[in-house]
Amino acid sequence: MRKEWLDGGDMAAAAAEDTGISRRGFMKAAGAGLVLSFTITGGGRMARAAEPKPSQQPNAFLRIAPDNTVTVQVNRLEFGQGVHTALPMLIAEELDADWSQIRGALAPAGEAYKDPAFGIQITGGSGSVAHSWVQYREIGAKARAMLVAAAAEQWQVPANKVKASKGVLTAPGGKKATYGQMAEAAMKQPVPEHVVLKNADKFRYIGKPMPRLDARAKSNGSQQFGMDFKPAGTKVAVVARPPVFGAKVKHFEAANAKKIKGVVAVLPVDVDRGGTGVAVIADGYWQAKQGRDALAIDWDTGGVEKVGTEEQFSAFRALAAKPGTVAKQGDTSKLATAPKKISAVYEFPYLAHAPMEPLNCVVDLKSNGCTIWAGSQFQTMDQAAAAKAAGLKPEQVTLHTMMAGGGFGRRATPKSDYIVEAVNVAKAYAKAGKSGPVKVIWSREDDIKGGYYRPSHVHRAELGLDANGNIVGWDHVIVGQSIVTGSPFEAMMVKNGVDATMVEGMGEPYKVPMNLSVHNAQANVPVLWWRSVGSTHTAFVMETLIDEAATAAGVDPVAYRKKLIPAKHKRHHLALDLAVGKSGYNTVKLPEGQAYGVAVHESFGTVVAYVVTASVENGTPKLHRVTAAVHCNQPVNPLTIEAQVQGAVLMAVGTTLPGAAITLKNGMVEQGQLSDYTVARMPDMPQVEVHIVPSTEPPTGMGEPGLPPLAPAFANAVFRLTGKRLRKLPFDLASAAAPQLA
Repeated sequence: MRKEWLDGGDMAAAAAEDTGISRRGFMKAAGAGLVLSFTITGGGRMARAAEPKPSQQPNAFLRIAPDNTVTVQVNRLEFGQGVHTALPMLIAEELDADWSQIRGALAPAGEAYKDPAFGIQITGGSGSVAHSWVQYREIGAKARAMLVAAAAEQWQVPANKVKASKGVLTAPGGKKATYGQMAEAAMKQPVPEHVVLKNADKFRYIGKPMPRLDARAKSNGSQQFGMDFKPAGTKVAVVARPPVFGAKVKHFEAANAKKIKGVVAVLPVDVDRGGTGVAVIADGYWQAKQGRDALAIDWDTGGVEKVGTEEQFSAFRALAAKPGTVAKQGDTSKLATAPKKISAVYEFPYLAHAPMEPLNCVVDLKSNGCTIWAGSQFQTMDQAAAAKAAGLKPEQVTLHTMMAGGGFGRRATPKSDYIVEAVNVAKAYAKAGKSGPVKVIWSREDDIKGGYYRPSHVHRAELGLDANGNIVGWDHVIVGQSIVTGSPFEAMMVKNGVDATMVEGMGEPYKVPMNLSVHNAQANVPVLWWRSVGSTHTAFVMETLIDEAATAAGVDPVAYRKKLIPAKHKRHHLALDLAVGKSGYNTVKLPEGQAYGVAVHESFGTVVAYVVTASVENGTPKLHRVTAAVHCNQPVNPLTIEAQVQGAVLMAVGTTLPGAAITLKNGMVEQGQLSDYTVARMPDMPQVEVHIVPSTEPPTGMGEPGLPPLAPAFANAVFRLTGKRLRKLPFDLASAAAPQLA
């Protein structure tokens, strides 16, 4: 999801409100002394409509304790991307705090924690830092101003004589106090309406490589993730879900399951997409899993579509031969008579998110309320969905955000499938006369077989080039399932029948006359955004076709790109130039059997350019070195940016490897483990260098943009070695062929 998909009115409102601190409060915490806290007005249409009463949401973004530690509430999910450090950096910068005294805490679901641009609490769209860039800095600046005002009043000196630095206030005459010592007095100061934020040349922390606040706990094993969390008295549930999405239980026999020691209940439950399943609840996971394995279930799959991968791709290819709903129109009148033509069909499979930590959710359901612990990317939406499932009001549901081991979009489901399912299990458990928390754990097999997936796609492209190698016409059709049709995001993200996520990344920045249309296919397979969303396939198509056009024109691929990218796209030029310059592209001779490959792509406001070197060993493409140049405007934490790119490179490499595909037969997913669904391993990791284009403009996203251009750069290098154009992911060099120019 991208904030650009919101209409202009919403964005203007969000911009006007996203930095406003509407009221001030304080909390007294036993053993922690007085703390300073703020409640922030959310921005956007949805936030305004749901503005809470102060008594309902006493949210604190910032707490200064007597020992001078500063705890920053992080309004996102931390699942490896580093936001648990980046957002506290923004407050620490303007607060002039001592970084060694900064702590981070994950905020629960709450109105105050909604994304200023989206109006919902969300970790997605690579927007965590970009959307809270001003919001968090203003919180720090206003807190600093209140501390200075309190010191000036207490010391009877003008405010401009009070200095704040590294958590300490000083004034002439040897006056000195820590922020913690002044916090109580600061509470009595009015919240300033306006503050002046620092210029970039005054930054102490922003732009500097800062060690992560969660690094030590994650390194020594003390960090508690959702999978680790088990309140006292919690029972564990595993769910037998239908083998075909949406199917129902016709009959089940639980006698053998109930014989398993530790199994306390075997209950029918509603699951996603209108299906039904059976929950086995036990003292622990292993007992519950053994109980599930002992179930005998007769499934009714008669009323649901049974998708087959081969049949689906055949149908998609047939659709791609016809124009679809128009997404973009260009002058392609010269295409038919162009002296050179490129025709290509691309195929992309379903992909599972396969995070390191499978899904899990603890629900403690009572008659008057519900408490949930989960690693959610959609806290407020999940809170509302849980309330509806439980028959409660949203304010009766408390959702605690747990540290999570990856997600890549899987924990941001518009239907809140795994949260609702866990509530359904808790409801069935209560209905059976039981009480206490229940934790639903998904196994790796459950996760890979249970949906949701990056949709499969077919692209058909026809390009025409004139005698000078210029692209004079580009006709393009995309076929795939829409991610957002039928979801709460449809009104925002589907325009004139075109799902914006399906076509993002097509066309620009290149100045080419393109006709682009889409077919929104229907299929009984749950689909969802997957790290970098539409750019996972559009970048591959665009960057390999541009490379192919360069070859047809007899022009160096870098020079060809620069010629086709208008000067207004300065960031693309800067990123491409930096990657090329740092890589030694065409200036450093590579070992025999290796070749360069290039790609550049913008997603979520950030431009990433890759120059890679690759070889083909025993018929298998191998990536050796990646030189990345990133234009994300003002870098906040360069260490996190580097890590994001490294992770994105490895994940993208995974999409090229044999077995990186979810396939279906008779409606059933054929993969079930990492042994038959490939993800990249450490031996697949190339050497990666990350360079950042200097900038002081407001930061853009970094969670996803590192992924899209890697696979096409790799494929372009393979072409230089083999003369074959790869048209599929994962790579299938055996079926690839040399391009035939018409």
